[in-house]
Amino acid sequence: MNFLSAFRAPTRLEAQWFKVGLVSSFPDLGIDEEDTHTLAHTRTCNTDTAPGCKVFHIPKDDPSSGNEVPVPENEAAGDMTDQVLVFKRKGTFHAIDHQCPHSSFPLSQGLPFDIEDFGIVLSAGITCPKHGWSFDLFSGRADRGNYKLKVWEVQLRDAANDASDKEVWVRRKQRIG
Repeated sequence: MNFLSAFRAPTRLEAQWFKVGLVSSFPDLGIDEEDTHTLAHTRTCNTDTAPGCKVFHIPKDDPSSGNEVPVPENEAAGDMTDQVLVFKRKGTFHAIDHQCPHSSFPLSQGLPFDIEDFGIVLSAGITCPKHGWSFDLFSGRADRGNYKLKVWEVQLRDAANDASDKEVWVRRKQRIG
């Protein structure tokens, strides 16, 4: 028996990382200040067109069985349990729960924005179009009420077959304590 094993936290399935694609497969949102479309809106990405985000179903009990699901084109998203919304905005990747914690509305229909104070960008947020509530993309805090959006961890790793691209990996944020 290893003496230190008593101090090591057991590995949890939900702590597993999940690959969501290559950096080059995500359009970079927010570079064009004229872009006032929802995340789900189709944009040019390299030579193709793609939604501004991707949605994945990643079950807590078996993250390895996760899969990409179609980005809903309207509010009829169905069951969004265990879904993560991944997008790139102004060069930064964000991964958040797909459903609004206040109204269970698909945040792929939301609008990303800068959180500013006197013209200085402090953070980034997303607005849920159902009731207009906003959430910070880094902390998950709401602009009102006591609701909190679940924010996922994002990691960029070297791509196995392409030295000029990177892979995007996500996982649920780990609870401390």
